[in-house]
Amino acid sequence: MELFICSIPSSMNKEGKELVGVSNHPNWIIFSRNLLHISDSSRVITYINVRLSLFYFSLQKNIFNYRDISCIFFFNHGLVYFLINIYSDSSQLALKYLKDTEVNIVSILIMTGDFNIRDSIWDLDFLHYSLYSNILFKVTDSLHLELSKPTEHFPTRYSDN
Repeated sequence: MELFICSIPSSMNKEGKELVGVSNHPNWIIFSRNLLHISDSSRVITYINVRLSLFYFSLQKNIFNYRDISCIFFFNHGLVYFLINIYSDSSQLALKYLKDTEVNIVSILIMTGDFNIRDSIWDLDFLHYSLYSNILFKVTDSLHLELSKPTEHFPTRYSDN
């Protein structure tokens, strides 16, 4: 099965902005939380290619009740699988939320996102270790996930200028 997922943080700056006027294309299904107050607006969006619509993707809102976490489930051969997309701002709020939230999901297929963590583990051009990496590893371990190592190394961060 070929999976076409494109996850895009909803802002151009590291603090993030509310999701306003997202791109829409007929080949992609958009998943984003709609919350009641503008201060709770989502800063994460997930696009799923329409060729995968036979898996009946749906946004799951009651597992992670947080504006910057999108949890999508789908069915395949009678089993339920989850895709999680995350935007964690420079204060690591979504990562801290995940650390403090206990969930019992064993069928997470993938967790993607922008965690805003610079670390020498995945950025060979960065010489320092981040304490937030430990939190990320604890979260992924609790969700029965492993870190995917890149086959080719590209910069994980571009300078502000």
